[in-house]
Amino acid sequence: MIIKSAKERRKFKVRSKINGTSVIPRISVFRSNKFIYAQAIDDVSSNTIASCASKMLKSEVEVKTKLNLALEAGKKLGESLKKLSVEKAVFDRGSYRYHGRVSKVAEGLRSSGIIF
Repeated sequence: MIIKSAKERRKFKVRSKINGTSVIPRISVFRSNKFIYAQAIDDVSSNTIASCASKMLKSEVEVKTKLNLALEAGKKLGESLKKLSVEKAVFDRGSYRYHGRVSKVAEGLRSSGIIF
């Protein structure tokens, strides 16, 4: 497999070390310029268990900064995972640094009780 860009190289390196199951899913994060998306994935059966996007929360948050939206997206995803009785997860930051909005999603997940 030929990996062309540095972004693809970072993503491949992170993904080679983690794997999600139905009991301990992989939390994958995608960050665009405006929004942030997170989903819990079962890699064994290739299914998305739960997902949340800051796009859906735009009207619910009072202070609409990107950091606040990312924090609320993490909390919302954590609540939906709690309903599915998921206690632990593996965090997949993809090709992004664990910084800013990506870390706020993780903080929101931790505040709702998900351990990783």
